[in-house]
Amino acid sequence: MNFWRWLITPDPDPGFNRTKLLKLVIRVVLFATVATLISSLLALTPLRPYLDTWWGSLIFILILYVPMARFLLVDSFVPRRGAGAGATAGKGGKSTLSSAQKRKERNRYAGVKKGPPKYGGRR
Repeated sequence: MNFWRWLITPDPDPGFNRTKLLKLVIRVVLFATVATLISSLLALTPLRPYLDTWWGSLIFILILYVPMARFLLVDSFVPRRGAGAGATAGKGGKSTLSSAQKRKERNRYAGVKKGPPKYGGRR
């Protein structure tokens, strides 16, 4: 498996194990290196006086840190894919739902119209 895919793939095991902590440390080191490099390069431009102010630092943080939060928090939360009750189970993609439950799920948002009135029409 290539290094980048290993680094960004969430670990399905709950809790923090050795692999998860290693990934987190590598991500933090990579992020700190990239943030320092970008900050150093921007300090060489005419933007330096603006980056030395509190609002310049805030803009830099918002532009850099907020998009990178997803990269840093990959293993912190449970992946949403396959977490629902109707998820397929195990090998072969076989579903654990009965035929009635499948029909109910299929028709849930299918725009099924209401039936005719039970006791006559309008009054």
